[in-house]
Amino acid sequence: MSSGRKICTSHLPQFAVDHSTADCTTAGCLDLQILRFDFDYCDNTKAFTREEQTPMEIVRSERKPSVSNGVISTLPIYRSAPPLEVRLEDFELYAIDRLRVLKGISDGLSRGRKPDEMAELVSDLWKANMRHPQPSEVVNKDIISHFVLRLVYCRTEELRKWFLSMETMLFRYRYQRETSDVQRALVADLDLSYKPVSNAEYESVKDKLSQVARCIGQPLSRAETIFYKVPFEEVPELVAGRRVFIQKGNAYIATHQLVSLVINQFRSNLSKALALTNRKWTSMIREQEKDRLTPIVEALSTSYLGPDYSQPPEYTEISLKDIDQVAKTSFPLCMRHLFEKLREDHHLKHGGRMQLGLFLKGVGLKLDDALAFWKAEFSRKVGAEKFDKEYAYGIRHNYGKEGKRVDYTPYSCQKIISLTPGVGDHHGCPYRHFSEENLRAALGKMGVGNFVVEDVIGKVRNRHYQLACTLTFEAIHGASCDAGINHPNQYYNDSKKILESRNSSNSLA
Repeated sequence: MSSGRKICTSHLPQFAVDHSTADCTTAGCLDLQILRFDFDYCDNTKAFTREEQTPMEIVRSERKPSVSNGVISTLPIYRSAPPLEVRLEDFELYAIDRLRVLKGISDGLSRGRKPDEMAELVSDLWKANMRHPQPSEVVNKDIISHFVLRLVYCRTEELRKWFLSMETMLFRYRYQRETSDVQRALVADLDLSYKPVSNAEYESVKDKLSQVARCIGQPLSRAETIFYKVPFEEVPELVAGRRVFIQKGNAYIATHQLVSLVINQFRSNLSKALALTNRKWTSMIREQEKDRLTPIVEALSTSYLGPDYSQPPEYTEISLKDIDQVAKTSFPLCMRHLFEKLREDHHLKHGGRMQLGLFLKGVGLKLDDALAFWKAEFSRKVGAEKFDKEYAYGIRHNYGKEGKRVDYTPYSCQKIISLTPGVGDHHGCPYRHFSEENLRAALGKMGVGNFVVEDVIGKVRNRHYQLACTLTFEAIHGASCDAGINHPNQYYNDSKKILESRNSSNSLA
């Protein structure tokens, strides 16, 4: 974040920027702007009118772990957010780190990983992305990133549904890793008014509980096992799985089964919070923050989190004489479709030119070759003179040779999926924007077998578009892609590596 960026806060009762350098100098952050963000925006415990808002108090960025009955838990339940000091740059970086975790969980689930595999995956993702140089700040990073993403993902029904599902899954696996004492402390933090059954009541139903426990392969291991009695409709997951004893409308759940009750409550609280945050976003935040936080918030939901493909890999070039063959063997479906339409119609609308042009730049097509390539096609439709006047500038602009001379980056899968092509457009993601009939035809043309096509269509129906592309890649290349496809240029690079490796092996044979 540039230290020269100025932010006007006179109209923002919830935000304040501290430009003083007295504290920052000693902390090694001279000239770094500090954003003190009032997370009341995202807090489901505070519903107030604009007139009731008051300037936020300055507080330290320290949040102590919750304590219940002497047991310390570092797993927040995100019920209410304390005001925290947040560097403006950290506002976005923390959110991106958490987003890597949530998207990793989403990918694991869509690939059908087993519960024990998911537990290991979540643990690895958390350790890799949610660390902090200062151990005391790890919990703060956890809280800040959650509430920033709550603001990001409150804006549409689709975004809310995804965030609710992924955050609930993350909380589930983190909760399961806690000790029994910490789990009981979290039950208290969630204000679940369920008390352990008395010894007398336990003895009266002990035989029934033992029968259920044996049936689910978890026999009671000791006499002091604690059970809770809750209305059966509050644990539908356990009831559906026939894993609890029910009597007079109440389900008897063991301590290790509390996760079902806790997760339902967590999900319910977060769902209500997202709805409230959405109302605040629509009525107030989006307009108030249109010049500062709104662009960040709107961009985060489609953020690409992988490598930078603005420049091709070193020593990598694509020549015009090879481009047709390479398009057939190594272009992802979205780029292959655009390439074929360009060859067929000798024209693409602006969205298509941007998507394909930046991709070609990223795979190593030089500016002079790009101009020759596009001119050869467009001249057949609009003539060479019109191309030079109306289209050549845009190509040079994409290469950073015109206008602000920005080195534009090829579109990621997330950005392409979020596009909304209109009539006559050919850009976008085929897995999202094609009809099933057209997608089947396109996959068949690429050489994807019928069995895999059905798997791909299944992923598309569940909106796992990138996984559908990954399955296509694996089918065509006969190789696994464990990282998944997240960028068209990644698809191209991985394809070239596989094909070149095979060619080298064949030449040596």
